[in-house]
Amino acid sequence: MQIEVNNKNFNTNGIFYKSIKDFSSTEFNIWTAIINIAICISCFSMALETVDEYYEKYNFLFKSIEYIAVGLFSIDYILNLYFSDDRRKYALSFWGIVDLLSILPTLLQFVNLTSFQSSKLIRSLRVIRSLRVLKMVKLVFMNNSEENKANPVLTNLKIYFAIFFSVIMICSSLMYLVEGSLYSTEAMKQGEQDLIELATAQNIDTVKNPESIKFVPVDPISGVEIADDKRYFTSIPTAMWWCVLAVTGYGDMFPVTVGGRVVACMTFLLGLTLFGVLIIIVGNSIVKLFFIDPEESKSEPSLRNPSRDMILSSMVKRNWITQEKAHEIEIMSEKDIIEKFKNV
Repeated sequence: MQIEVNNKNFNTNGIFYKSIKDFSSTEFNIWTAIINIAICISCFSMALETVDEYYEKYNFLFKSIEYIAVGLFSIDYILNLYFSDDRRKYALSFWGIVDLLSILPTLLQFVNLTSFQSSKLIRSLRVIRSLRVLKMVKLVFMNNSEENKANPVLTNLKIYFAIFFSVIMICSSLMYLVEGSLYSTEAMKQGEQDLIELATAQNIDTVKNPESIKFVPVDPISGVEIADDKRYFTSIPTAMWWCVLAVTGYGDMFPVTVGGRVVACMTFLLGLTLFGVLIIIVGNSIVKLFFIDPEESKSEPSLRNPSRDMILSSMVKRNWITQEKAHEIEIMSEKDIIEKFKNV
């Protein structure tokens, strides 16, 4: 692939430029692999954070992974912005916004402002952080090396699984935020604390009336209480399990809130779309591997029996004859051609 020199006179032989712009270079492949690994590890770390026992035990590890990943994403964003032909256009583009959102939530929490430390906002920022999986899709689209062009099936599968992972990560995070957050550990503790304060203010004996301080989460839209046996989405990994089953057309869990059902509908529709795309990719691959490709069969006769126009065009491209000579031969009969070239 040729590297185009733009009007900003970047050093096109520099390692940073090649890592971002030269899709066929070793530097680009190495940097892409590093970013993809960071995306996967940070997403799984973010999901495990929502499991209470893991969060308490591995809190320092989760934070370290997040800060290292954000450091790498920040470098990637700065380099993409610096080497862009139009920096404003990149910053406002879809992929530019995705790159920014992959680092912005953590930077806001890192500032340690009080307004960014509430549990509800942290959960919302966690969902925004899950959008960083779209960077993986971006990198797959950007990698237009000759090797990938020569193997379109492999390229299509890479794109498919990158989108599949993105759907699973984003939809499960949304489900956890919309429904799971209503009965998370923090929400249950806060609800019980509010009931205790209310009972104290109303002089209710909580020993004789323990039900008065038993918190039951309620759907904020429909007002329906969420029973104990219907609280499925207690963490992102649990929601991911549901999401995988939902995308593949089966589910042993279901949302009970209005918001959760909206997310479920979106997940089902995306699942149907992804399933249809997978059928097309796999179907085309099977046809090419085990059956005769109709498109190729159509082109085979012309390759076996090339026309006079094809032969003459090929000779002109190779500068074996001039265009005028080709036109002269084209209007000749087969007998004249045989007579003219039999001694050649």
